[in-house]
Amino acid sequence: MTATRENRELHLNAFVMEAGHHEAAWRLPESNPRADFDLAHWIALARLAEDAKFDALFLADGPALTGTGEFRPPGQLEPLTLLTALAQHTSRIGLIATVSSTYNEPYNLARRLASVDHVSGGRAGWNIVTSAGADEAANFGLADRPSHAERYARADEFLHAAKALWDSWESGAVLGDKARGRYADPRRLHKIEHRGTYFRIAGPLNVERPPQGYPLLVQAGSSEDGRGFAARHAEAIFTAHQTYERAADFYADIKARARAAGRDPDGILVLPGIVPFLGGTEAEARALAAQFDELRVPEYGLAQLAWNFETDPSVFELDEPLPDFLLTRPKIQGSQSRTDLIVELAQRENLTVRQILSRLGGGRGHFTFVGTPEQAADTILAWFEGGAADGFNIMAPALPSGLQAFAEHVLPILRRKGVFREEYRGTTLREHYGLPVPANQFAPTPGGR
Repeated sequence: MTATRENRELHLNAFVMEAGHHEAAWRLPESNPRADFDLAHWIALARLAEDAKFDALFLADGPALTGTGEFRPPGQLEPLTLLTALAQHTSRIGLIATVSSTYNEPYNLARRLASVDHVSGGRAGWNIVTSAGADEAANFGLADRPSHAERYARADEFLHAAKALWDSWESGAVLGDKARGRYADPRRLHKIEHRGTYFRIAGPLNVERPPQGYPLLVQAGSSEDGRGFAARHAEAIFTAHQTYERAADFYADIKARARAAGRDPDGILVLPGIVPFLGGTEAEARALAAQFDELRVPEYGLAQLAWNFETDPSVFELDEPLPDFLLTRPKIQGSQSRTDLIVELAQRENLTVRQILSRLGGGRGHFTFVGTPEQAADTILAWFEGGAADGFNIMAPALPSGLQAFAEHVLPILRRKGVFREEYRGTTLREHYGLPVPANQFAPTPGGR
């Protein structure tokens, strides 16, 4: 059963990324510049987050190199492989991996996700992305990526097929009857015979239904297509907003779309990202943020900005606003919601390109907070209680130090206010989120078999 408005609990994921989310985090004196491929680093982060009782670890991913590698670590371990390893070093925290629906097939991915859910004892989540980059398409033999609308249409069919595959083993299919020599009841193993626009799949899956029914389904797009997809499928939404007002508008829109799709709006959790720079005083927090900012390499920021807008870095002048042609051209086929966010930020605050790069350096467009732990807790509560968020993805600018600071100084305040758990009360990610196990579409109806 999902939580009601009266007994809502704040949900917090630890979104972990190599040495930290700030693009210059790897350059800090205390940072491990090889954190990206250091399993001991990831194990320590997972244990830190679990000790703090975070709902889940959240891992980003994409099937292409990030940038050229000149100015920031460009690669990452494959997340489902990494989370399988981390499952052996943790026992309660959820494990959410980002995996593309554009460059995978439903059968193989449904099998891998079901396997992680079994191995972890029901702690797996899938952050569904449609892969915005043309460089990603080139790694799969394509001249260009599919259009924005086609990627979401494929994702929609992908989810319908994956859900059918996860359901293809009914509860009770495994008998384990040694005396009669019957291992399973074949009547409870179902072909799905999916025939669609993008996929033809016989089924059943060769992995028993996951402990959670389905791995928790997370979605991370805020475009028009992304919102529609989320309303139909998502159980948690990772989103980026710079202001409370924009976050509240998005929150209301998603809940309304869920209701229109025949779903319980409280069954979809909206979790914006927040990048917290924390200090004992505001001055200390500002000094910490400035330290990171001074370590940025402008060439990297320009290349990333150009990637977002699908243009060449040479079109930007550091001390000028965004070029007019970027503000008036049609929507790109890549990450529409992120470019819209950057344009809105630049226009609302009348920023130069240099200032935009500074604002994006910490979290690529996610809300950046600079202040004391008390102010951070107050901001989180204002969004949570004001109808802008059901929780947050905590994106520490440096790891492990930023996550440690949040756990030690912000979480105790939230606990004193009664909105965040002292201990885990369940063992699965769905239990942490207060979400039910989905019904099996092949289960017999009342009065049937």
